[in-house]
Amino acid sequence: MFKNILLATDGSDHSRRAIDQTLKMVSPHKEEVHIDLVYVVDGETSKQDVLNYGDSHTATKKRKEKFLDVIQYVESAGVSTKFLLLHGDPAEEMIEYANQENYDCVVIGSRGRNKWQTLILGSVSHKLVKYVQGPVIVVK
Repeated sequence: MFKNILLATDGSDHSRRAIDQTLKMVSPHKEEVHIDLVYVVDGETSKQDVLNYGDSHTATKKRKEKFLDVIQYVESAGVSTKFLLLHGDPAEEMIEYANQENYDCVVIGSRGRNKWQTLILGSVSHKLVKYVQGPVIVVK
């Protein structure tokens, strides 16, 4: 059973499905489970947010507010959670963090790109499967 889970989220429908699937998976033992919700801000998003909100402190505050409903949703299911905000390349940051913290499992939603899009753009979920040192669940 997975008790310490890293769950990638970005506010998309894909990540919402990953959250729902994770909550179903841990449901029988939810009192024993802790989920860390992680959002990684890449350089371009970070720049855009600072331009929109005026400074990095306000941008960080607004990002956290964006995920309050997700945090409340997980907690309402009876699972303890914490929100993590990382900066950098999403795949690299999640891989490094997951491997340092020794999670039982990493869960990520899949965008369902076709082979050509994945070849050109890369795939965060593919990189996690390849480089995280523990189990990774990709939710379609």
